[in-house]
Amino acid sequence: MSVFYASNASLLLSHYDLGWHLAAGELIRSEARIPFQDPWAFTLGTKQWFNLSWLWDVIASFIFEFAGYGGLIALVVACGALIVGYLTSACLISGASALATCIAVFVGCLLYPAYEAAPNIYLAASPNVATMLFSVIFYRECLRSAKLLWLPLLMMLWVNLHGGFVLGFMILAVFGGGALIRRDWNKLKAIVLAGGLCFAATFVNPLGWQIYQGVAATLGHFVQGNIGEWLPYSHNIELPGSIPGMIYILAFAALEIRYRASSNIRLEMRILSWMFLALGLHQFRYMSFFFLFSAVPVALHLDQLLPRRLPQLKIQQALLTASLVAACVLPLVVVQIGPAVALPEMLSEQDAEYLQTHLAHSRVLNHWNVGGYLILLTHGSVPLFVDGRAATAYPDELLRDYFKLVHWEVDERSWDDVLQKYRIDAVLWLTGHEQLRQFLVGRRGWKEEHTGLYESVYTRPAMGH
Repeated sequence: MSVFYASNASLLLSHYDLGWHLAAGELIRSEARIPFQDPWAFTLGTKQWFNLSWLWDVIASFIFEFAGYGGLIALVVACGALIVGYLTSACLISGASALATCIAVFVGCLLYPAYEAAPNIYLAASPNVATMLFSVIFYRECLRSAKLLWLPLLMMLWVNLHGGFVLGFMILAVFGGGALIRRDWNKLKAIVLAGGLCFAATFVNPLGWQIYQGVAATLGHFVQGNIGEWLPYSHNIELPGSIPGMIYILAFAALEIRYRASSNIRLEMRILSWMFLALGLHQFRYMSFFFLFSAVPVALHLDQLLPRRLPQLKIQQALLTASLVAACVLPLVVVQIGPAVALPEMLSEQDAEYLQTHLAHSRVLNHWNVGGYLILLTHGSVPLFVDGRAATAYPDELLRDYFKLVHWEVDERSWDDVLQKYRIDAVLWLTGHEQLRQFLVGRRGWKEEHTGLYESVYTRPAMGH
């Protein structure tokens, strides 16, 4: 799987928020403190910045400084390898055979990154990767009772790496419910104790109890209706790339129905699989968890389909040989892709240089997708309007105003209101948005000062250079 992940290196760096994460990590390291007020945008007002991923930002910026984008790729691939390892262990300790485990884990780990739906991908250089990894670790440890009390130590890390730490409590709750149904009081006590300690561990963070206020700003917020990863699975279907995932979903459902009475599959496995399938159909970001959590029940189902008398020793030798071959191929893949590893050219260095030269300290209305890159490349010398931090950094009024502008058909009244309300000096928008060009240049007398590969810069008449 590491070979597959490394071969998609360009996609691993395509997350729109990577720019501001790197800039935030650099800022924290340089000032030796965590800022609670954003230093880059001019639209914040008095809004507090809830940086829920400050520790990931610091780690990523440190790796980037000394190892460049290649180091970030290595970090992501290493996390992916750990996920594969923990899922494999979860399958084996649940009683699945080596062959069934290999098939289920391979397919699940092939699908959960969702590379066909870029930039809404879930094994990428972003804090999401921490939540994917820790969710699998919690899942695997809850399958047994021996080491539940080390989960609070992991939670101390998780809560500072990504706001998705709340999923850990969902996993613990499902396994606690399963123990209650089976009247396994020892397991229930261990899970309740681990859950309580994990809750206490969440307060070991710079925001204290306000960490939950920051998480609440990302859940159930109106801004989700405008972000692809929060939209339904049907909105993110890409053909033919999504066909394997849809086939897997149907196969899982068929196996579950066919072997619904199987006693060797624990109730918790099925609950988590079906729960995240339902959540994933509702909001795309959760579908990746379905692919991960369903790997164990799928492996156990496959064991009932595979021939009983397979030569297990030969199978294990074949799998070991394949692993060794992949380990040898991985360095070659890394060497081959190395020179091409870079951020997407949504906002090039030439674009940033133009902005810094001509629009330093101006009020720039930028497109959401390039906000993170603008932060990374200009470090606040060109104040921005908005970026992917959404409600964790920007007031609701600002976000409502912005999302009135993102339709392909230009709402002239909304644009006029925003340009006047925020005293906009320049607009940094998608080059291909012809309707906006006709509105700004043709009907409002603005000038298209700079045209990049993906972004154009429009300046109001008094700002002409």
